[in-house]
Amino acid sequence: MPVFLLNPDHRFRQESAVRAATTARRHLLVAAFAAAAAGCSPAPGADVGAQPDPGARLESALLPTFTIRGEPVPARSLAGRMDELGVPGVSVAVLADGEIAWARGYGFADAESRRPVTTNTLFQAASISKPVAALAALQLVEEGRVDLDGDVNNHLTSWTLPGNGFTADAPVTLRHLLTHRAGLTVWGFPGYGPGETPPDAVGVLDGRGNTDPVRVDKTPGESWRYSGGGYTVMQQLVADVRGSPFAEVMREHVLDPLGMVRSTYEQPIPPERQDDIATGHRADGTPVPAGWHTYPEQAAAGLWTTPGELALYAREVQRAWAGVSTRVLGERLVRAMLTPDEDDWGLGPGISEDGERFRHGGSNQGFRSTFSAFIDGDDGVFVMTNSDSGSGLATEIAVTLADEYGWSGPRPDERVPVDLPVAAREEYVGTYVVPGRGIEFSVRLEDRGLELSWDGETVVLWPVNDTVFFDTGDGREVRFSRSDGEMALILGGLTAIRAGS
Repeated sequence: MPVFLLNPDHRFRQESAVRAATTARRHLLVAAFAAAAAGCSPAPGADVGAQPDPGARLESALLPTFTIRGEPVPARSLAGRMDELGVPGVSVAVLADGEIAWARGYGFADAESRRPVTTNTLFQAASISKPVAALAALQLVEEGRVDLDGDVNNHLTSWTLPGNGFTADAPVTLRHLLTHRAGLTVWGFPGYGPGETPPDAVGVLDGRGNTDPVRVDKTPGESWRYSGGGYTVMQQLVADVRGSPFAEVMREHVLDPLGMVRSTYEQPIPPERQDDIATGHRADGTPVPAGWHTYPEQAAAGLWTTPGELALYAREVQRAWAGVSTRVLGERLVRAMLTPDEDDWGLGPGISEDGERFRHGGSNQGFRSTFSAFIDGDDGVFVMTNSDSGSGLATEIAVTLADEYGWSGPRPDERVPVDLPVAAREEYVGTYVVPGRGIEFSVRLEDRGLELSWDGETVVLWPVNDTVFFDTGDGREVRFSRSDGEMALILGGLTAIRAGS
């Protein structure tokens, strides 16, 4: 079904529903899944004698991302969910007791050639690039070369962030950039496909590519607003201070010290690095033209990696937090990095609401990923997919493994429906239009809630209170709001106004 997804580039976009796969494609996917599950080998450091196999639960009984109180929980296999959602390939790694317990690939790295996913297959990490890249910036703070709370223009040499009335008394700082509180524009980036010439980072910052210039349009530090543009400013700052291209800085100062030997921030990824690389796929199963997009916004979206190597990043962060390693950063800066602000954001990663885990998601053209790792601990789960429809599946995998290992999270959200009188629900019936987007929603009564339809698709909404409903298929909230006589429907990042209101 279609969803309006806040991707980790944090731009809302519509994902189309994936139709049922053909019988032949189903058989191919299940066969590839079975081969991957049977033939995979444990990652380095795995306890090959551990019993029972925790992957068996993953493969046979995925938990959903949400449950409905009083309703049965469906049992779904990984192969079935991959087929249902049209996700060709998935790669998973688990960090347990400070070691990579196991890593496995499922399905296809490329659906057309039927090349299987292996534990070495590189995926685009998308916005998971950000918390890894943040280590390079914080190293400069630790070395005394950059002031975390000083004006970033004091350190930028090849480009200057233009000042204006918003920055007169509150300059943009590195802390602002890392916590998305710099008041900067440009939430995310679409990347560059075949035949398109990407600008360099300075060109991105000045709007000479396919996005607007990165500029301050509200007071720095005032509020949180996700900005890939801010991380591109950080990318340029790191390159300027180090005097080397950003990808080289990341290789020398972060990736190699962590043992992330296959990972790279090179954009475009050079041909010699393409020995085992995933092809991105759209939600309808078609491959991204030429396989993937190029992202000159390397810090924001440019990392190629594997779940197993992301686990090495998380493990080092955990060890530095515990004061037992200084391979990349010392304890003081890592503890600052993982201390949440009022918006549950650290200096790079997001922090879970309970304060126990650092985490991030990723969404590039044709790729969706997620990771979650414990701050004061040594466990974590890392999932990467090569499909625009892989977000929900990645979260289901993370939730299932957390339950299997007995971790406190991530866990399924529980939705608790309430009885709402017909008269109260009738207030929301009508046709809603998103101004300037050509998107139209129809809302009708349903036995227990409402039906929401658009573009030939219909979902059932049940109420949790007078104004908030949830999609019984995927748990996403739909809110209704009346202001100045207008009734609005709010779904993800879209606001639709009821016609005639």
